[in-house]
Amino acid sequence: MTHDPRDPRRPDDKPKKNPTRAVSVFIVVVVLIVIGTILFNAIREKREFDEQNAQPSAASDVRPAVPALGASQ
Repeated sequence: MTHDPRDPRRPDDKPKKNPTRAVSVFIVVVVLIVIGTILFNAIREKREFDEQNAQPSAASDVRPAVPALGASQ
């Protein structure tokens, strides 16, 4: 009994890996990286925008609170 290497019923042969799984994992990783990059850039640009457009609050802009009419003093 000789063992034919072309025989598909070889017991020592490992099952072939599914290439679709590797491609799907790669796509998921790429999509997560893209989403993370977009969120990171959006947050960074928002902080830069807020820093550039921040108006200093002066004490003269603040008005004292006016009591409501009819409130007991």
